[in-house]
Amino acid sequence: MTIFNVMSFLGGVGLFLYGMTIMSSGLRNAAGDKLRTILEKVAGNRVLAIVIGIVVTVLIQSSSATDMMVIGFVDSGLMNLLQAVGVIMGANIGTTVTAQITAFDLVSFAPFILFLGCVMAVFMKKAMVQHIGRIILGFGMLFVGIGILKAAIAPLSQSREFVDALSLLSNPAAGILFGFLFTSLLQSSSSSIVIFQAFAFEGLLTYEQCVFLIIGAAVGSVTPNLLASLTTGRNGKRTALLNLYFNLLRAILLTVIVLLCPVVLEWIKGLSPNDIARQVANTHTIFAIFAVGVIAPFSSLLVKLAQKTLPMLPAEMQALEDRRLKYLAHVGPRSIPAVAMRQASLEVTRMGRITRENLETALTYFFDPSQQALFDKVEETEETIDFLNKVIEDKLVELRGLSLSDRDVFRLSRMVLVVSNIERIGDYAENIIEFGERMKNAKVSISPDAEKELRTMRDAVLQTVDLALEIFEGERFDRLPEIEAIEDRVDYMAEHYVQNHVERLMQGVCDPLGGVIFADMCTNLERCSDQAINIATSLLHKED
Repeated sequence: MTIFNVMSFLGGVGLFLYGMTIMSSGLRNAAGDKLRTILEKVAGNRVLAIVIGIVVTVLIQSSSATDMMVIGFVDSGLMNLLQAVGVIMGANIGTTVTAQITAFDLVSFAPFILFLGCVMAVFMKKAMVQHIGRIILGFGMLFVGIGILKAAIAPLSQSREFVDALSLLSNPAAGILFGFLFTSLLQSSSSSIVIFQAFAFEGLLTYEQCVFLIIGAAVGSVTPNLLASLTTGRNGKRTALLNLYFNLLRAILLTVIVLLCPVVLEWIKGLSPNDIARQVANTHTIFAIFAVGVIAPFSSLLVKLAQKTLPMLPAEMQALEDRRLKYLAHVGPRSIPAVAMRQASLEVTRMGRITRENLETALTYFFDPSQQALFDKVEETEETIDFLNKVIEDKLVELRGLSLSDRDVFRLSRMVLVVSNIERIGDYAENIIEFGERMKNAKVSISPDAEKELRTMRDAVLQTVDLALEIFEGERFDRLPEIEAIEDRVDYMAEHYVQNHVERLMQGVCDPLGGVIFADMCTNLERCSDQAINIATSLLHKED
């Protein structure tokens, strides 16, 4: 094999991978946010989750991309582990479509496909047409890459040394290991299967060797997800482990069946005799469907295994409890309106108290940023607040179907706004820990006088939020003058403390960056107080 053949081989692989990337990107752009919406709507139905996993992966031509979206959803609380394992299994089936497509010999049509895709992507003005053009362009690149790949490896069939080296893959363990390593390197099982197809087409690999390479490739496909999960929370890591455990079980199951019942391979070969590329593609698909069919009924055991590997921490247990509806969980279309409204008020108040505690934790971190655990706690609780914001709003909208009085309709609409007010306080808490992080990283501080002023303002703001929630929960509008007086005091502090700090900056007492952060802190605290006033006055009807 000459250096030219090596370069051609690498070029073919590169063009094929780039074509896959462009096609996948075009498919995702054409689908827009619908794919995320589909995944977010996954219900507890295991079969539905598998079907959605298949559909999404077929649409974006990347099981890794589907799995990474699932990891993100689980990590943010939009999906649980049992739902995730169904989508992951479906993605393992959906990814086999690529090999089925490339089993068609379309190399001779590739130049025309490239031209058509280029015209649509470059010269058309409509965004959707451009996206479709990129899909076609990537499709054409894929087959041009395969053509170059086949032409480059054809001389290898004449190399005795190379053929002897590949003969080592006849050993099942060697084949599985090579498939795993090769796919881990490419980070795409679809790509590695297509390359195996090309080698088999040129007679360099036998069908039996490809079978074990396919089994190893399935395990290797988990590598990108494991790497991506390193930056996620523990639930994201558990999702990646689910994918790993599923594919390990799949590899063991299929290896045992192939070794004990070789007649299965004869049956698969008989589906497309004299077409080894199609035989490889069929094996990939049949193996995936069979593994999902056998393992899916035991999904809950996989989830338990992942949870055993990474046990739930007390903080996670608390977050899990916080992310469940406590009062509105069983409220539905047949609920008594008066009871449902009370339950709604209690649920919104519970979200408010979680947010209030998070605000206090954020302020504690700001004054002592060495406590990294507090930073992580605020970030995790913010995800809980965002989750509650969504599910409570959805539940409040659902309550509009009840036979409510005009007053209750008014109160319900105002509760939706209160949920939004509470979520904004959560956002300000997140801003506050970021201010603390900036000061820690820049190694700057504020003067003792500035810190004393912020602590005074902190106490007043927390008092305002506490009082707002009490007024909202009990509709104690007689206490409105009390909270308005505190809020006026916070406004006064925000204005005069900033002026005081400007004077300290002029005297060189404070660091300029510290001065900017001080002003931002005053603004954020004052806005928290404003949101508290909105919460306190939200249910006040003009007739009250």
